[in-house]
Amino acid sequence: MSETMVVQRLRIHYAVEGPMRYVSVLDQGRIWERLLRRAGIPLAYTQGYNPRPRLQLGTALPVGYGSDCEFIDLFLSATIAPEALAQAIEAQLPLGLKVHAVKEVPLKAAAVQSRVRQAFYEVRVWTDEGSAQDSGANIQQAIDTLLARAEIPRQRHKKGRLVDYDLRPLILDIRYHLQHDNCHLLLMRLRAGPQGSGRPEEVLDELGLADGRYRIQRRELVLAEE
Repeated sequence: MSETMVVQRLRIHYAVEGPMRYVSVLDQGRIWERLLRRAGIPLAYTQGYNPRPRLQLGTALPVGYGSDCEFIDLFLSATIAPEALAQAIEAQLPLGLKVHAVKEVPLKAAAVQSRVRQAFYEVRVWTDEGSAQDSGANIQQAIDTLLARAEIPRQRHKKGRLVDYDLRPLILDIRYHLQHDNCHLLLMRLRAGPQGSGRPEEVLDELGLADGRYRIQRRELVLAEE
C-alpha cells in the first residue's frame, strides 16, 4: 500500500482526567485511533503491509498524572475545518478525554515533543496529622533547603539499567501555595524536553513527601518558538 497523501495537519489540545489518568501513552494513542475512525475523520496512513494512521502525540504523560495541556497532531488526507473536527469527535470521546481546542498547523511544523522546554505542575499532597511534614511551615522549610542545594544526585532506570543524573538543574521553581486540613498544594516549574525532564514524584521524594498520598496535574507546557 502506498503512503496516503497528506494535505492538512490539525493539532488537538486536550485534557486527561478521571480514569484516563491511568491509561498508558501507547493505549491513549490506540484510543485516539479508534475514536477518530468512528468519527469518520479522513486520516492519512503510512505505507507498507500494516498501514497506520498518521498521528503524532505530544510529550509523554506518565501513568497516574492528570493534564490540562496535552497535544496530538492529525495528518489528514482531506481538508476539514478545525471546528467541524471538534464537533465530529465530541460524541466519540471516552470519559476522561476533553478537547479544549483544535487548530491547523503547517505540514512541516516541528513536532510538539521537540519544542517542549518547561512544564508546570500542580501537586496535592496529603500528610498524616502529627507527622514530621504535617505543617505548611515544615514543608516550606524542606523546599527552601532543597532549592539551596547545589546538586541533587539521583538515579533513574533507563533501558534496563540505572543511570546517574543531577535533579537540581531540572528544578526551576517550587512554591508552597496553601494548606487545607492535611492537604498541601505545591506548584512546580520543571525543565522538560530534549535537554532533560524533571519529575514531580522525584521532587516529592527529595522533600520526604513521596511515601504518602499525592496527586499530580500537569497544568501547562512551555514550548520553544518555531
